[in-house]
Amino acid sequence: MNQQDKVEMPYEKFQRYGLEALTDSDLLAILLRTGTNTMNVQELAQYLLKQAGSDMEEDMTLVHLHELSYEQLQEIKGIGKVKALQIKAVLELSQRMAQEKYQAEIKISSPETVANYFMERFRYKSQECFVVIFVDTKCKMKGYRIVSEGSLTASIVHPREVYKSAIQKSAHSIIVLHNHPSGDPSPSTEDLQITKRLKTAGEVMGIPLLDHIIIGDNSYKSLREESYL
Repeated sequence: MNQQDKVEMPYEKFQRYGLEALTDSDLLAILLRTGTNTMNVQELAQYLLKQAGSDMEEDMTLVHLHELSYEQLQEIKGIGKVKALQIKAVLELSQRMAQEKYQAEIKISSPETVANYFMERFRYKSQECFVVIFVDTKCKMKGYRIVSEGSLTASIVHPREVYKSAIQKSAHSIIVLHNHPSGDPSPSTEDLQITKRLKTAGEVMGIPLLDHIIIGDNSYKSLREESYL
């Protein structure tokens, strides 16, 4: 079998069995389109997955690709600027599609729905991102803003910055949300302190804090459900 035959295999598999039959490396090979002088496109796809995840083939996963930056992708043999951009564009598109699925369902009475909406965007982040979600009088999300990135401290997440955005958006109330890169959404002492300060500020401003949701790796904690609010 020559290299060209190998390159066409994912397409042939799709035509014969459908998308569901394609492996992660098959799908990635279709996205990459071409290989290198030393690897055909399927080999390049498999190599990329190994670099992103595990050296064990059965443990290969697309999830770890989210953790690689545009610059880190380019450092992988056979992945230049164009292929790195293609990969990041598809990952960004998948995140936006995941958010779009839940956008019409966002209700403040459902922390799970809010968590699901933001899960794919923030669960893979290597640093903490603090988000303010603006809620209108009909309990629907008006939008959101990332107010800080990095390790959360009371000095970084200041009520002034949080409620400045809420006032600009004419929010009736707010929900705050942040991710834990460790994957464990259990609240820290700092998280609880920040929540207390924001709750107090909200009472003064007349823009109540409805919840503080912490995103982990496909898991979340609602501080309201946990009785911290």
